[in-house]
Amino acid sequence: MTIKSVINNSAAASVPAAASVGTSEPTFDISTSRQFSHWLAERGFSIGFTTYQSGKLFFLGSNDKNELSIFERSFERPMGLYADADQIWLSSLYTLYRFGNSLPAGTSQDGFDRQYIPQVGYYTGDIDIHDLNIDAEGKPVFINTLFGCIATTDAEYSFRPLWQPKHLSDLAPEDRCHLNGLAMRDGQPAFVTAVSESDIVDGWREHRADGGVVIDVVKSEVVARGLSMPHSPRWYNNQLWVANSGTGELGTVNLETNSFEPKVFLPGYIRGLAFIDNWAVVGLSKPRHNKTFSGLPLDEKLKEKDVEARCGIYIINLNTGHIEHWLHISGVITELYDVVTVPGVKRASFIGFRNDQIRRNVHIGPASE
Repeated sequence: MTIKSVINNSAAASVPAAASVGTSEPTFDISTSRQFSHWLAERGFSIGFTTYQSGKLFFLGSNDKNELSIFERSFERPMGLYADADQIWLSSLYTLYRFGNSLPAGTSQDGFDRQYIPQVGYYTGDIDIHDLNIDAEGKPVFINTLFGCIATTDAEYSFRPLWQPKHLSDLAPEDRCHLNGLAMRDGQPAFVTAVSESDIVDGWREHRADGGVVIDVVKSEVVARGLSMPHSPRWYNNQLWVANSGTGELGTVNLETNSFEPKVFLPGYIRGLAFIDNWAVVGLSKPRHNKTFSGLPLDEKLKEKDVEARCGIYIINLNTGHIEHWLHISGVITELYDVVTVPGVKRASFIGFRNDQIRRNVHIGPASE
């Protein structure tokens, strides 16, 4: 599917539209708060996010005029995302990819200071990979939601299991509890989120409203219960942050009292969380009107606030809990999955598999001595 974009910068009409509004093709419409692009440019970093709904990986950055720059590529069901200045890891429908930067340090090409090219691919099968990260040894670790475990890649197998919550009695392809989120600490898996503690095929769907848990991986103990479809646990500044997605609340887990402490309400289904300095970068989706997303506490909270659910990126000041900047997405895209921040990368491009550029790009390493 081709997506043509229409950009509306609320601060000024300085970002050109990529296509006219009058088009028969699906549109990808963006509007931002007045200072969003300036805030991004001043800090010299990029924001990446995935949307499996539309099969897209996006990077938001800044051009040489400090205007918002958007770069996207198409993949089949992109979800888990890890990115730094040197590499991108991305999970898709049945494959895990690694992209490496091909530009020498301090150089640029066509206004981009990074060009990520595909280098490694692992065939995992359709195991519904959710959150993804890299451990202290540089190996990918990810949430294998279908089998309900933390796993890694293997040269001979689809995956290698590393850990499974003790409430699961078997390693089975049944998505029993909907294990989905992964928080790393000191380069190792530390906490996970699950929608329930069910031990029966697809059992998590019966516990969406208040059956969610956060689990300490090292201790294999639940550190918070009673959540509604929790996602995106992250360890940052010595705190465990969690999205209580079914209530629209972003907060922290008090590890002394084993309780979730909400910090801010956001008008949408929270999924995707990253940090930069003193800000949280949060992904929001519009809830689907089906059995998975309907009937959650979020519905009532949106009514109380007299607001409709939104899709986009919200920037939260961690000191005040206030929303300082935002980027709204409308049109064909209504759901996001993962969100990352990439310090030191102002404007990134990457080569996908659906154009001829991949054939012509040859990245030569140093000669062997």
